[in-house]
Amino acid sequence: MTTRADTLRLATRGSDLALRQAATVRDSLASRRRTVELTEVETTGDQIRDELIHRLGKTGAFVRSLDEKVMDGELDAAVHSMKDMPTERPDNLVVAGVPERAAPGDALVTPDGTALADLPEGAVVGTSSLRRRAQLLAERPDLVVEPLRGNVDTRVEKLLAPSLQREHQERHEAEQERKEHAGEADSDYEFPYDEDVEAWFNGLSELERRALGRDDETEYDAIVLAKAGLDRSGLSHHVAATELDPETFVPAPGQGALAVTALDGEVADDINDRIDHPRTRVETTVERTILAELGGGCVAPIGAYATVEGGVVHTTVRVLSRDGDEEVTATRDLPVERHVDAAVDLAAELADQGAADLVAEAKRDAGAADDDAATAREEGEEDEP
Repeated sequence: MTTRADTLRLATRGSDLALRQAATVRDSLASRRRTVELTEVETTGDQIRDELIHRLGKTGAFVRSLDEKVMDGELDAAVHSMKDMPTERPDNLVVAGVPERAAPGDALVTPDGTALADLPEGAVVGTSSLRRRAQLLAERPDLVVEPLRGNVDTRVEKLLAPSLQREHQERHEAEQERKEHAGEADSDYEFPYDEDVEAWFNGLSELERRALGRDDETEYDAIVLAKAGLDRSGLSHHVAATELDPETFVPAPGQGALAVTALDGEVADDINDRIDHPRTRVETTVERTILAELGGGCVAPIGAYATVEGGVVHTTVRVLSRDGDEEVTATRDLPVERHVDAAVDLAAELADQGAADLVAEAKRDAGAADDDAATAREEGEEDEP
């Protein structure tokens, strides 16, 4: 294993977003005089191409392979998206560092910035998250929620492809018509665009050009993504996104946060001293404690959102049926000094109010055939369980 004087070997998935996230941890440690080397590791979730996240088996399909490298001593620590981590972990493996959290909530992305309330009846919204699906249907039962996989760029490309392709076709047809009328002295045809197809294409971003070349079966009116994923991928300024209220569209426990795991000991202590953000750790501990107590894992639509406000942790929890028809919700101010015990108590209260029944029902549903199971998984970022 490394010592404080050596290079810290940090495990990460090899996808673009995972590397960006790991780079923020590396840079944070480097700014505190710690040399870090990133090592890419292929995970079980990366290897399985034909299943949605909630059908990949045990919770943590994108986590276990990285942590195994740490526990075997091949690498010193691993960077994970907090929301993708199992609530249970080996006794000798600890969450050594929790950096300051990014945006915790979800964002609705549309080609033109349309808000959720303004989407047409029967609009198709893409997400492979059970929680997002349930919350969308609870808000708008008329929506058609379709599976959506792939890294953040791929998901945005799938959204933008149909409108860009239609515009390309319309511009091409207008250009052809202009050519047909070019030799007519008395033609009153007016070209409806400021530039020709070539100039328009040259002005597209690389992401838009890739979207233009896609051939996807499903046409989405909107998609829902984690706001942190959009920000970390550098796409927030290139798409029309509306942030969803986290008090209503309650995010996944730990969403927006990163977790650095390591074996309990000197390396873990060193990481903790350098990058741990106490407020984020308290907030995510409350959220994940509630998740663990309810036992939802990656098969139940559970949202938990906690924010430290003075001496309390303002906490909102929303547990839904998979179709969004039933739910149990609560909002409480938990004392910071006993936030873990208070989170356990809140989870017990929710369970007694019916959350336990919803979780049990979700687990039964997860064991049955799922219409989404045939959806192909594209290489890229994990969605939440």
